[in-house]
Amino acid sequence: MMIQDIIGINVYTDNLEELMLFYRDIIGIQLRSSHDSAVVFELRPGMRLNIGRHTNVQGPSKDPFRIMINFETSDIHSSYTELNARGAHFIRRPEKESWGGWVATLQDPDGNTLQLLQTTN
Repeated sequence: MMIQDIIGINVYTDNLEELMLFYRDIIGIQLRSSHDSAVVFELRPGMRLNIGRHTNVQGPSKDPFRIMINFETSDIHSSYTELNARGAHFIRRPEKESWGGWVATLQDPDGNTLQLLQTTN
């Protein structure tokens, strides 16, 4: 197959500064670069989260559950406690899933849905 990997996720907003602060200061992702119209976070080598302004995007997400960004954690309870203390808005506390892992759900300032996933006990 010609597709080998996902190398980036784009999130568009009219609220660039607040989203940049959220992903940098609350979620704790390393900021790689910042420009007038976009910021780039390095999730791991070769995998980036790009947040940018878009003329067709205004206000909060109208369908926040259509796409979710999943962040892996080895200790969901500690991650939940730390992010909650930093001001993250959780809409679902950590819960054990039928497939054996754990999930907690939160939203960014635009209402986009994010999940913390712990795949092991």
